[in-house]
Amino acid sequence: MSASDRSSGRPVALLARPGAARERLKDAVLAAGGALVLEADPEALEPAALQALGPAMVLVALEPAVEDALERLAPALDAPQLELMFEEAELAARREGWDAQRWTRHLAAKLHGHGQVLPPGHEEEALPLLEPGMPERPAERHADAPLQFHVDEAVLHIDEVPADTLYAPPAAIDRPEVLTFEELMALAPSRAEPEAAPAPPAGPPELPPAATAPAPAAAAPLPGSFHSWSLVEDDAYVAPVPVAAPAVDDAPQAIDAGGFDAGALSLVELDAEAAASVPGAVLLLAGIGGPDAVRRLLGALPDDYALPVLVQMRLDGGRYANLVKQMSRVAMLPVALAEAGQALEGGNVYVLQDGVGVVAQAGGLRFVDGAAPVLEALPAERSAVVMLSGADPSLVPAAFAFAERGGWAAGQSGEGCYDPEAASQLAVAGHPAGTPEYLAGELAQRSAG
Repeated sequence: MSASDRSSGRPVALLARPGAARERLKDAVLAAGGALVLEADPEALEPAALQALGPAMVLVALEPAVEDALERLAPALDAPQLELMFEEAELAARREGWDAQRWTRHLAAKLHGHGQVLPPGHEEEALPLLEPGMPERPAERHADAPLQFHVDEAVLHIDEVPADTLYAPPAAIDRPEVLTFEELMALAPSRAEPEAAPAPPAGPPELPPAATAPAPAAAAPLPGSFHSWSLVEDDAYVAPVPVAAPAVDDAPQAIDAGGFDAGALSLVELDAEAAASVPGAVLLLAGIGGPDAVRRLLGALPDDYALPVLVQMRLDGGRYANLVKQMSRVAMLPVALAEAGQALEGGNVYVLQDGVGVVAQAGGLRFVDGAAPVLEALPAERSAVVMLSGADPSLVPAAFAFAERGGWAAGQSGEGCYDPEAASQLAVAGHPAGTPEYLAGELAQRSAG
């Protein structure tokens, strides 16, 4: 790359102590097309000198020795137009070969604002960015199309369609003539008139013997006669006999000291009430490339956010106290290191260190010693999990199970994401995806609702 090409790139300031990490990061910036305007040790740099150069991006090699220097350079690093990128010095020093080339491609994508991170020659094979939800089906494209227009057009051109021997119109069917009710009555045979009954005798008639006189049979209706029709059903409705209510004792029912029936609540309902008292929480999962994503998300959360926020990110060497200092500079919420025995409080950010888990107890959530899965302890209906850059792919099944229980699961979109493997699996499954700032807005809206 020529000097003119380097000068045309975005100005980048590299803050790192002299050593292998600094040389590796310098080569990566130049290979990615950045214009290196400053290469200095943070301990020997003044904030005014950094502000005078006006870089567009500052790449910082993190290690314990530069923590105090970064505190002193905070006024210059907090400039709104400045884009910060942090990298572990130990990781940068031993990164080489394919891993170094991959990191350089992601750095170039950040510098130039594009999403091309594949090696040269694979640009055409790059898959498009996946979007949540099912793809549009052909039937859905014509869901609102009017059908009558096509029916009218077919009627106009029906005579112009050529005929063939494969189809023959059905023959006309002779249907019987439909008669009216008056015509049916006219065709019905007339009923024979009954003969005149003889005049009754003057005296009372003699009664026949009860044992020998059979009951007269009912006259059968004539064939075709309509006189046997009736609008009254033979099976008449019989009203049910009311059953008397059981007698109630005058003695009052037993009431417990709280003023309600102790037997009215089952053990399942009592367990549900106890679970409902546990507040929710937000779990941020990140890894390589995650510090920048976590920094952007926490910086976009409002200062009145009600739920506790947990940050779970594996760091080489376990320097979680340094991560707390970094996030405290950008987050509007208080940031602290999680300690065993401590209760989770809303409106706070907790960085989970190795060997600290979360359990749900009566009254809320609490940190404990041990590597208990955090997602299993969170009440799903009032909690959320967000997978950011570098999140462990082995935790994706747990995130799916958390979402099936009613939790909100989302992931960082591929654009600007250093390692989107785990987050992309959530997006493919239809869960929300976006930038860290977008995900912070969704969390704030859900908390307000």
